[in-house]
Amino acid sequence: MTKDKSPQSSSKETVTRSGIPTKAVYTASDLPSDLEARLGVPGGFPFTRGVQKDMYRGRLWTMRQYAGFGTAEESNKRYHYLLSQGTMGLSVAFDLPTQLGFDPDHARSKGEVGKVGVSISTLDDMRTLFRGIDLAKVSTSMTINATAPILLAMYVAVAEEQGASARELRGTVQNDVLKEYVARGNYIYPAEGALRLATDMFAWCAENTPKWNPISISGYHIREAGSTAVQELAFTFANAIAYVESAMKKGLPVDEFAGQLSFFFNVHNDFFEEIAKFRAARQIWSRLMKERFGAKDPRSCMLRFHSQTAGSTLTAQQPENNVVRVTMQALASVLGGTQSLHTNSLDEALALPSETAARIALRTQQVIAYESNVSNVVDPLAGSYFVENLTKEIEERTWKYIEDIDARGGTVKCIEEGYIQNEILNSAYSDQRAVDQGDLKVVGVNCFKEGGGSSKVEIMRISADLEKSAVERIRSYRTKRSETSTQAALRALEDGARGGANLQALILQAVRAGATLGETADAMRNVFGLYREYSGF
Repeated sequence: MTKDKSPQSSSKETVTRSGIPTKAVYTASDLPSDLEARLGVPGGFPFTRGVQKDMYRGRLWTMRQYAGFGTAEESNKRYHYLLSQGTMGLSVAFDLPTQLGFDPDHARSKGEVGKVGVSISTLDDMRTLFRGIDLAKVSTSMTINATAPILLAMYVAVAEEQGASARELRGTVQNDVLKEYVARGNYIYPAEGALRLATDMFAWCAENTPKWNPISISGYHIREAGSTAVQELAFTFANAIAYVESAMKKGLPVDEFAGQLSFFFNVHNDFFEEIAKFRAARQIWSRLMKERFGAKDPRSCMLRFHSQTAGSTLTAQQPENNVVRVTMQALASVLGGTQSLHTNSLDEALALPSETAARIALRTQQVIAYESNVSNVVDPLAGSYFVENLTKEIEERTWKYIEDIDARGGTVKCIEEGYIQNEILNSAYSDQRAVDQGDLKVVGVNCFKEGGGSSKVEIMRISADLEKSAVERIRSYRTKRSETSTQAALRALEDGARGGANLQALILQAVRAGATLGETADAMRNVFGLYREYSGF
């Protein structure tokens, strides 16, 4: 498979960030011959024009702000602040120990507790995180993968303590372990065990939390690792195929769970390519579900996605410029038909977002929503000579990648052999080389630089005492529980992992019995083992 070329400045040819050639002028002759079939109508197959008939005229996208740092108490204060400023949904960031299944007092947690997200290891932590927030009324997204089943169990337990019905809970848990192997590295178990956990959650949520999305299949991190827009779609859908196949092999009918699947995409700088990417993505998913998996329910064919502006495009140099980048990316996401959006803060190339920077990021969405009038028309760029041509090009190049992955034995085999990782690495190298050589302009970095260094911005800092207090808190938690009940629940979970029981139900029993995140993860480590990273040799 020939990878997408990086853009090169040329008077003869211009290309998108995925290497798709662009002309100076497009005419009606550039429109796809099957345009009417490709477009359909908003809210109808193949959903190119959006998954809802009225789109934002009926309801605006959900405005989320990704937040989580330090202790549950500190993060809770930020959530209350964001809600008071008009955010429509919460989005939780977890620290590395939480993502990797280690309690704060584990040796591998040292120096990382609360640093890149909030530290959550117990039901008490989860209770504090959402203190004063009615989980029956708020939509919550949790960016967590290897330990997603544990965090969802804690969330459900706390919501039910508040008096909410699990069936009424709305939100998403990322739960996309496959992309961890190729883009982020925050995995625990080998693919077989990880897929079982993910699909057990599908089945449990279909029965118990029908309004909850049990997975957010993520292209965001694939793009942050250096992929092109085409690769972002291709590798994300390849992962989605693996999840659907795994669930169906377990006997789950596709229409029983596919309507709860959601996606998470990046919004990069190439304005029109990003818009076309989202329109192409809806076409591809609808065809996959209908033609490959035989879905009959229209909801199974609807690609619903959350989007986030590109962290990798933010610069420490002249950080105020990041406001412009984020605005442009957010507008592309809206014109592309997102259902949910997080806008990054101007200071994220330097530190966790300050309160001021987070407010500006939220206001960016609100200005687009309430002042620009772009939400008044459904899919306003439909029929554009350029956009329709570009949408078709992205779709065709994505299908070629999907076919290539199928021919190589599928997603898991391609991950194990390092094919997907190498494709991303090659694209990242080409992109960075273009920046270094000045062929790809980055304002404030390789052009329009200032001699005085970076502008001064407020830096948010995490207290050095946080880790010590977290260790004390979890040790105190263990002394207050019934050790007999906790250990019995952990043994039942381990036995279930060796057998065929639904693990999501057993994980919920374990956390209710007082098991910590690390102890629950260990019960499954004992059965599934640990994944060994592809080394290239």
